Amino acid sequence: MCFLFMLVAHQESWAQGGSRVIQFSGVILGEDSVSGVPGVHVYVPKAGRGTTSNVYGYFSMPALVGDSVVISAIGFEKQHFIVPGNKGENFTAIIELVTDTTYLPPIEILPYPTEELFKQAVLALKLPDAEDYRKMEEVLRADILMRMMQGAPMDASENYRYYSNQQFLAMTDKFQPRSNPLLNPFAWAQFIKSLKKDRK
Repeated sequence: MCFLFMLVAHQESWAQGGSRVIQFSGVILGEDSVSGVPGVHVYVPKAGRGTTSNVYGYFSMPALVGDSVVISAIGFEKQHFIVPGNKGENFTAIIELVTDTTYLPPIEILPYPTEELFKQAVLALKLPDAEDYRKMEEVLRADILMRMMQGAPMDASENYRYYSNQQFLAMTDKFQPRSNPLLNPFAWAQFIKSLKKDRK
């Protein structure tokens, strides 16, 4: 079968002006130049023959010297390769494909299909009146929010901070006596600051 194929290729070469038949092989790589690209079509459009790269990106096919070989794959730019005639009976090439990136135009999604419906929705929009604003300001008064904050229990962050402080004090008491807070100026400053905050 292989002999018959080579015989047909030989006759075809003489029909095309005596072009020499060589074995064209190669590896097709992606843009990273490391991993092979499988399923790449390598073919000669004029002659109607070709092959496909395997899982490692390798391919091999008989070709005529001067053939224009097309390398195409989904997601990559199509490339053209001319088979040289000064490389002997076997020629091996390393082909790197370039990713074919298509940029789509931006699409603006609106909640209303037409401008007229948007205008109608804006005109029909019911805004809160003065009574609603008064109730909202009454509920969100600063003194009410302050009392709510002071009466709220500690959250996870405050519990962790309190536990860390207690653990630090326990380690300090283990190696030396605890200092008297009445003689600590920083403690007095914190106490006075808390009194001023309570008056507000």
